[in-house]
Amino acid sequence: MAIGITPAVGNWYQGADQMKFEVVALDEDDGVIEIHYLDGEPDEVGFDVWSQMKVEQISSPEDWMGIYDEFDQDDSGYIDLNLHSETHIFSMEDFERKG
Repeated sequence: MAIGITPAVGNWYQGADQMKFEVVALDEDDGVIEIHYLDGEPDEVGFDVWSQMKVEQISSPEDWMGIYDEFDQDDSGYIDLNLHSETHIFSMEDFERKG
């Protein structure tokens, strides 16, 4: 395994312990690399620690999407503004001033 591999978001790596993980974010302000192991466990590694780790870049595992199986879109804080309620249709009267 090579020492000094530059981490890149979206790439998969395998450590000396045979654990496979994906780099999901690089936070240069805090000096950490955010990773997710194949089992979905999140973790952070400092840039200084990464430079000492024996990792190798690998192809993404076939079952890597499994780490997102428990992700619920409702938990993401994302609101689709294009979705319209089927029970209420807005008209201009809804927006006119009542006075």
